Parts: sequence; structure tokens; C-alpha cells
Amino acid sequence: MLTPEEAHHVNSARRQIGVLVAGLLLLAACQPSASGSPAASAGGDELTGDIEISGSSTVEQITSLVVEAFGAMHPNVTYFVDGPGTGDGFALFCNGEIDVSDASRPISDEEIANCEATGVEYIELKVAIDGLSVITSAFNNDVSCLSFLDLYALLGPESQGFEMWDAANDLAAELEAQLGTGRGGSHAPYGAFPLDVTAPGEESGTFDSFVELAIRGIADEREQERTTRPDYTPSADDNVIIEGVAGTQNAPHTLGWVGFAFADENADRVKLLEVDKGDGCVGATPDTIASAEYPLSRFLYIYVNTARAAANPALEAFVDYYLSDEGLAFVAEADYVALDPADLEVTRAAWESR
Repeated sequence: MLTPEEAHHVNSARRQIGVLVAGLLLLAACQPSASGSPAASAGGDELTGDIEISGSSTVEQITSLVVEAFGAMHPNVTYFVDGPGTGDGFALFCNGEIDVSDASRPISDEEIANCEATGVEYIELKVAIDGLSVITSAFNNDVSCLSFLDLYALLGPESQGFEMWDAANDLAAELEAQLGTGRGGSHAPYGAFPLDVTAPGEESGTFDSFVELAIRGIADEREQERTTRPDYTPSADDNVIIEGVAGTQNAPHTLGWVGFAFADENADRVKLLEVDKGDGCVGATPDTIASAEYPLSRFLYIYVNTARAAANPALEAFVDYYLSDEGLAFVAEADYVALDPADLEVTRAAWESR
């Protein structure tokens, strides 16, 4: 039997091979009309070229659907899509190795400097909204909501070494005494259950977003490093995370986080916990994510190398299609949330004015 890490490598290889084979058979382009709906491509069946995309495994779910639909129109463009993580994608992107970087967080200052050092110019395009989903096993009937204080007490930098939920009780009480209930009151005392955490690794934008949204504020006030506890099972593969958090009937007190689409698709195996930032417990749904009522909502992005887009009609047409009404319809199909009209207008205007 393969270990989770071995399974991740095998599944990643299979996915890449499948995408490459499909890409040899499929790819084309169409230009969006003024309304954002796709119109006929200037290149027609003669459109050729290569498109390489890497980065966030979260955004990969949308991008892969867009690529398949776009590719079905024409057979003469090859493409590659992979999802090793936002950080890994930006490393390739800023090194000039790929055309598009899928990202579940904005590019960092360090990554901007790397792109500047290599002369890579780019445009940032918001494409969707996601809600980071805090999850436990579907068998876990003891927990339904966690506040930001709880998330810090169980998953933050000061929880290293906590092997049981109740090991975090003293820290949770200390946090509430120091910080009050402005980030949601603590749901401690927690029960005497083994605490088994499986979640994204540091290469993942989903890791960075979780730290930024849930951990950073409390870590700053307590003068701690802006990170999570290091002693958990990390994975860049969301399916491995789901497998780890799914647990068993005899070991249901797991904990982790993933993008909403992965959690929602596996709602029979994992339980989406409500999150309280101080205004009460709110569950992740398309409506609460779109309104930002759900406290762990975030934007999803694609970053496009503008020089490569100018030199590659296939890449330019692909992004045109991605931002069309037809292309962005795959946001909902991938189980994410569409941009509101104002954000969508900004995204399209940014691309048109590049």
C-alpha cells in the first residue's frame, strides 16, 4: 500500500500526464465580446502555440475546466496545467518558466522582487472567491463551531506539542482573558480527544491565507511568529488532506482546512465547521462566502506574464476566454463563488488595458 506521500506523487504524475495528453488533442481560443461573452477567435483553427500553467491546487480546479472547454474548440495548441501550490507556482513564474501562475493569495513582496530581478512583468487578475473551510471528520459530533481564539489555541504557533484537544484548554483561557471575545469567544474546555491535524503545507497559498486570516492578528498581539504549529501532517494534495481529516468512527476528532470546493465535494466524509470571528458562528456557503460574512473568505487569482501574452496569440486568446462569461461560468462548476460585478469589471478592465 502506498504512503500518502507516495500516493500524492503518483496522483500528481497521472494528472500531469492526463492533462498533457489531453492538451495534445485539444486547445483553441476565442475572443470575448464587449459584453464578456466569447466571440469567434481571430486565429480560428490555425491558432497554435503552447500554454504552461502552474500554482495553486485550489485555482487549478477552475483553470483545468476552462482549459478543457477552450481546448475543445481547436486542436493545435498544447497546454500543461499543474497544482503544486501557490508558492511553487510563483517560483516557476518569476523564473520565466510558465505563462500563468494560479494563486490562492496575492503575490508576496519577496515574489515581486524575484519577478523584478528576472524581468518578468505580469498582470494580476481576480477570478473567483473562495472560503477556507475548517474541517473535521464527519463522525465528529463534539465540535460544530470554532472561533479565531480556538483556531489559534489548537493550530497556532503556541500549540506545538498539543497531542490532545484538552491540552489547549489553558492557552484558550489565557487568550480569552488577554484578548476578550472580539475574535469570538473560546469554545473551550475541549474534550480529552486525540488531536490529529492534516492540512496544507507551507508551499500552499491555502496555508498562507489561513495564517493571514485566522492566525496573524492574534500572533502579532502575542508577539509570536506568524505561522501555524509545525507538528502536523502537511500535504500539497487536497485529496490527501481530505483523506487524513476524514478519520474513522473510532478516531473522529481530526482537524484541518482546505478550499471550499474540496470540502463541499466531500461533505459526506468531512464536516465543515462554522467559524466565529466575533459576530457569531457562520458556516461556509456560496452566499456567506460571496458576502464575506464567512470570516475566512478570500479572492482567487491568475497571474499572466504580459510579455508572453503579447508574443503568444494562443495565450492571449486563452485569457480572453477565461475572463469571458463562458469561461467564468466554470467558477461555479468548480464549486467556488463568482466575483461580484464591480470586481469583475475591474478584472476585465485591467486585462483590456494591459
